[in-house]
Amino acid sequence: MFKRILVANRGEIAVRITRACRELDIETVAVYSEADRESLHVKYADYAYPIGPAPSAQSYLAIDRIIEVAKKSGADAIHPGYGFLAENSKFAQRCQEDGIVFIGPSPQVIDQMGDKVKARQIMKSAGVPVVPGSEGVLGSELEVLKVAELVGYPFMLKAVAGGGGKGLRLVRSSREVSSAYRAVRSEAASSFGDPRLYVEKYIEKPRHVEIQILADKYGRVIHLYDRECSIQRRHQKIIEESPAPGMDDRTRRRIGRIAIQGARAVGYVGAGTLEFLLDQEKNFYFLEMNTRLQVEHAITERVVGIDLVKAQIEVALGGYLPWRQRHITQTGHAIECRIYAEDAEHDFMPYPGKIEGLRLPEGLGVRNDCGVYEGAEVPIYYDPMIAKLIVWGENRVEAILRMRRALREYQVRGIKTNISFHQWILRHPRFMAGNFSTGFIDEEYHSMSKAELYPHKEIALASAAIAAIHREHEHTLGLLAKGAAEPSKWREQGKRSSLRAVQTFPGRGWRRS
Repeated sequence: MFKRILVANRGEIAVRITRACRELDIETVAVYSEADRESLHVKYADYAYPIGPAPSAQSYLAIDRIIEVAKKSGADAIHPGYGFLAENSKFAQRCQEDGIVFIGPSPQVIDQMGDKVKARQIMKSAGVPVVPGSEGVLGSELEVLKVAELVGYPFMLKAVAGGGGKGLRLVRSSREVSSAYRAVRSEAASSFGDPRLYVEKYIEKPRHVEIQILADKYGRVIHLYDRECSIQRRHQKIIEESPAPGMDDRTRRRIGRIAIQGARAVGYVGAGTLEFLLDQEKNFYFLEMNTRLQVEHAITERVVGIDLVKAQIEVALGGYLPWRQRHITQTGHAIECRIYAEDAEHDFMPYPGKIEGLRLPEGLGVRNDCGVYEGAEVPIYYDPMIAKLIVWGENRVEAILRMRRALREYQVRGIKTNISFHQWILRHPRFMAGNFSTGFIDEEYHSMSKAELYPHKEIALASAAIAAIHREHEHTLGLLAKGAAEPSKWREQGKRSSLRAVQTFPGRGWRRS
């Protein structure tokens, strides 16, 4: 077993990995930028080291600094989480060269699957259905136009190294090719350092379904079934479910077998995800493979009962997968809502700031993967996701009702979040019926007025005001009855109690280098 693992990430995923390590009795090393000095993942780890200024390019993406900290701290392995360096083959290669275990696939596999054109070619050769498109990289507008004549309009113009909703444009006619080509090429160069492009046929009203796989170093590959990830804004997922609603058992078994074929074709080791587009006739097409842990891994954990982070660590140690495919079953239904510090009413603009109050929902079937605490500062430099709320129910209806209840309990003061937006989605008739595609938010949300989106907002504000008046009235009566000194003393005790609760949460103490 590893003695010490460095977590090369921040926020809720760094806390999530640290928790798994503690259950395995492995010490953890956190790294942090200047903006994250007081972050929860820093407080929660056994050791913490600074790695640079706030911008991620100078801290969380600084390979040399992270490797230096790993050596200095005596870390046996590095877990990259997701985002940042998680799918960076150069980082995985450096770990190998310096004798540090990279908890993930080999640099060669990361390279192959990170190149979307190469990934398409490998999957096509393995018998995995792919979206019709260009066979290779396109180097000019003229080449794009020639492929468009074969594929047809509309099509997606994509960056070879793209991901996270960046480096892609929908092109509906030849008139849009020139501007889309320049925009995608520029964005790809700035975001990924790789301006290469390719074309894929645009599938109308698709569902976004993905398959979680696990593979060990001895050739055993299993899938952990499907996740529905069609609720997206700006091509980024915000609500995920498992199992995917409306998918029949025959399709589910077939897409699972196809995912295993794809993972075997590339010699995959570890936890990974194959993403597919599902059309209205239930045909599915390979989209891409994520060679890392996914943000939405928690819903899979909940329905199959396997801790994916622990499984990653065991595989990295050279262990065998203890399960065969027949052992894996789905139980119940899980839903995840990504909680962002953003203003949904103003085009989902990030909303950094200090969290002045925080109350997380609790109760049966509720899990909080949270990266903040009351009093924490949400910095402007990183992705605005601050937490994930996961619920489980015996069926989809119970899971939806439980998520509605949990969202009502969720309270964040000091910053804006998308909690109200999630509440709107969870009550939408199309969502409740499972009748949606990746265009759901564009079709239903952007076309509505604020009054239509939040019809009960004024009632809620009025109710809150009335409740505040009642509390103030009761407080005044208390002052008159007991005198001003004792309530003042009670308030001070309350403050100290609150601080103790925050400080004892980390557990084994904080050691910061």
